[in-house]
Amino acid sequence: MPLPRPYTLITGASSGIGRQTAIQLAGSRPLILHGRDAARLDATRRACHQPETHLVWPYDLKQIDQLESALSEFLRRHDAPVGACVHCAGDVQVMPLRQLEPGLARDLMNVNFHAAVEISRVLVLRRINEKNLRQLIFVSSTASNFGARGFQIYCASKSALDGFMRALAVELAPHVRVNSVHPGAVETPMTERLLGDAPTRDRLAASYPLGLGRPADVAGAIEFLLSDGAQWITGQELVVDGGRSINHTA
Repeated sequence: MPLPRPYTLITGASSGIGRQTAIQLAGSRPLILHGRDAARLDATRRACHQPETHLVWPYDLKQIDQLESALSEFLRRHDAPVGACVHCAGDVQVMPLRQLEPGLARDLMNVNFHAAVEISRVLVLRRINEKNLRQLIFVSSTASNFGARGFQIYCASKSALDGFMRALAVELAPHVRVNSVHPGAVETPMTERLLGDAPTRDRLAASYPLGLGRPADVAGAIEFLLSDGAQWITGQELVVDGGRSINHTA
């Protein structure tokens, strides 16, 4: 039996936190799974409960200028109203500022921040999504509030995302709840370059009272924010970092 509509759009659903979020939510709602790689997206869909219920939307979020037309056409073609969106898509580049090229910074900001803005804008347009939208969740990072060498654009993109979240929570209330989730170090394909170095991984893990995170840890927080149990929560940054941000042990 098909799941009742409207759909929940999950960006970055081909791997990591996005993929795990899709798998955990698939039993209770129909999903639109977004990512750049159609084959990997279909693998996520097949890993979900009732895979025939869910849709796949391959699109490169770096292409901001065409995002409205691509998303609106997809929703129209599939007659797919969207009630919630979870922006899990993200990218990270670690390098000194002197090596940073404008194109690289622009692409990272497009994926991490501008795409979230544009998707949100499209979903509140009545001519595209009527008045179906009820929830927006942005996967930010503890890097939004802290600094680290080589992470300058990543930190900036997540800070921008949280500022946008807070303003939108006020603007869209009471019909739409808007929140963000702040993961710490989670073992995903995006972080494997950093965590794949054993000394770095061990040093980092030692600073986390509950150890490094798993995608399921973050997906659980997202699932809570989408639930009726969070119906009086909006404009908030939910930190999911195994206690790292409160650990000031010397």
